[in-house]
Amino acid sequence: MTDAPDLLEETALNYESIKLTMDCEHVARLTLARPDIQNAMSMRLVQELRHALRVIAANDRLRAVVLAGEGQSFCAGGDLNWMQSVLKQSRAERVAESKVLAELFYEFDTLPKVLVGRIQGAATGGGFGMACICDVTVASSAARFALTEAKLGLLPANIGPYVARRLGLARARRYALTAKFIDAAQAERIGLVDRVVEPGDLDSAVEEELALILALPAGSIASTKKLFNDVVGRPPRECMDYTAAALADAWETENASEGIAAFLGKRSPSWTVKRG
Repeated sequence: MTDAPDLLEETALNYESIKLTMDCEHVARLTLARPDIQNAMSMRLVQELRHALRVIAANDRLRAVVLAGEGQSFCAGGDLNWMQSVLKQSRAERVAESKVLAELFYEFDTLPKVLVGRIQGAATGGGFGMACICDVTVASSAARFALTEAKLGLLPANIGPYVARRLGLARARRYALTAKFIDAAQAERIGLVDRVVEPGDLDSAVEEELALILALPAGSIASTKKLFNDVVGRPPRECMDYTAAALADAWETENASEGIAAFLGKRSPSWTVKRG
């Protein structure tokens, strides 16, 4: 998009609760930056994340975003001060504010980039939901996960669709209805995370995933994510016209011409980026 805002210029807006930086031309880092309260979510943080995601989505050069948290925790769910303020709201205000949170998770889920989760510590409540939305999730062996909403008399409403999709209905119920903590090894076994490594190896493991992603063109990344979101849960026969057209569209792109030529020529495609 020729009129897309420049990422580095946008970061000059001085976010208070997050950090948005460029790792390189093709990789952004989106970091929750409230380590003193375990990166708990406030409405300010939610609004800043939504703005950052719009900036990221508009940058056609970006292929991957590393989602991380500062300090010992990835994200400890909702900020208790924010929760207390919700108790004083009218029903209409609560619904409106909850919808903003729902929009955030939808925008994460439909982001046309690979979202790589770097989870070094606790991911509870909304942090658990963020882990479920990541396309690739790398966790430290010290990470822990829990759906803790029921302990507060609440429920994991806005993250529910993503948790159920990631874990399956039975496991989603199991962990939401017990608020049981899941260690990193169990999280890997049930598919909540993709890789578990020792704390000192977390960054190198993320780098390995980024190297794989940067061997793919941005256009294929975006269209593949859209494809899976469009067909999930639908009977295959209902998808046939859509998938046939989607593949035909892909064949008509420059990426297809270059990819096939590179394969036949036994060379790397022009879009491949080597990590330094």
